[in-house]
Amino acid sequence: MASASSKLSSKGQITVPQEIRRRLGVRAGDRVEFAVEGGRVVLRPARGGADPLAKYVGALGTFPGGRREIQRWLRQLRDGDGP
Repeated sequence: MASASSKLSSKGQITVPQEIRRRLGVRAGDRVEFAVEGGRVVLRPARGGADPLAKYVGALGTFPGGRREIQRWLRQLRDGDGP
């Protein structure tokens, strides 16, 4: 297992050593996640895409009345008139 260390900055930031980045397959701009597993912190590439709800698009079908009806309904909600 690869092992390296890094110093924590005053802003709570760390630099992931080059060898660890290479082994994880991550580059500048990639997202990573930290997980606590069995008392240890694990760094891994972030799972999923940018939008976790994208897979649900269209799941409810179409809204009766279409886009204009949705916009009217949202205006009513914002104005406090209710649906």
